[in-house]
Amino acid sequence: MKQKITPKLKLTKNQTLVLKVLAKANTPLSAYSLLDKLREYGLKAPPQVYRALEKLIEIGKVHRIESMNAFIACEHNLCEITHMTAFTICQKCERVSEVMDEELSDYLNLRAAKFGLSAPKTHIEFHGLCNNCLGA
Repeated sequence: MKQKITPKLKLTKNQTLVLKVLAKANTPLSAYSLLDKLREYGLKAPPQVYRALEKLIEIGKVHRIESMNAFIACEHNLCEITHMTAFTICQKCERVSEVMDEELSDYLNLRAAKFGLSAPKTHIEFHGLCNNCLGA
């Protein structure tokens, strides 16, 4: 698959702040947790955080973990190219990892096509226990 080159986007101050906090977080954060961490930088209202998150998701820099109603920073740049994303989520420690697996993406695309479905934005969440929590 040929990769589409996208121009470097200039982020707003709020988008940059939100992305930095998410990149440093060990677990996904809710919008209100983000707001609490960003108050000292001048963000005072939920719409400021939600607008930043909306744009960051749109450009592939942030993912929403649906089952947790929380957000994580993207772990790689391919999300700007493809919208097929999978996550492993530990039910105990809540650690989330982004899965990069071309075989899985191909399979999901084939399954969608078999049912006559175009699924440009697909997110799969695998829930279980990570190796650290299994050993604990």
